[in-house]
Amino acid sequence: MKCIIVDDEKLARVIIGTLCKEFNNLEILNEFSSAIEALKFLNKNEVDLIFLDIHMPDFNGLDFIKSLKNPPKIILTTSDPKFAIEAFEYDFIVDYLLKPIELSRFQKAIVKSENKKIEITPSNSEVKDISNDFYVNIDRRLIKIDLPSIYLIEAKGDYIHIKTDNKNYIVHSTLKKIEEKLPDSLFLKIHRSYIINIKKIIDIEDNSVLIEKDVIPVSRSKRPELMKRLDLL
Repeated sequence: MKCIIVDDEKLARVIIGTLCKEFNNLEILNEFSSAIEALKFLNKNEVDLIFLDIHMPDFNGLDFIKSLKNPPKIILTTSDPKFAIEAFEYDFIVDYLLKPIELSRFQKAIVKSENKKIEITPSNSEVKDISNDFYVNIDRRLIKIDLPSIYLIEAKGDYIHIKTDNKNYIVHSTLKKIEEKLPDSLFLKIHRSYIINIKKIIDIEDNSVLIEKDVIPVSRSKRPELMKRLDLL
């Protein structure tokens, strides 16, 4: 992927450039201390990915984003977490990295930018912990939920109800949007209104499954896929 780095701090640009060298698929075309200069470059050149700082003088990262006509994928890099909710309103922003950036967290961001999943190995436990992070927006706060703890997600009008082992959450979103963020290895949509954690199934009877204390209907079209997935467990 062809990349540029946009950050007003020289040390930050050096760190990101060094992290990029760990990945053969990343090619740094240029780096900029000014968002304005980066825009000029993008008017004449195409890139696949931008590493972008939020806090920059005169023209900050969010102003930069709003000025892009055909934005590529963007990974935000910042020491300030308060812009995360606003940032994720843009589909082309694939991740939000807080400084100082660790290699394992950087790796997760690169994988997300390629729309690939991380393969978990015993020596990659830190990445595994990161991959279990799932954030939801509730009352303009980002709440982290441990993915394996989710056993049921139910659509209720303009909201979804997320049930976990310890707590339940009501989020303004769609089932389709949430489904896109969930790993296929754990979750399956078994009905137009329900997504379940297949590892939490207690019992299956006719056209329903028992998850914790909830009996969930299985649509006829989804039953073959459910049975196929259970054979793999």
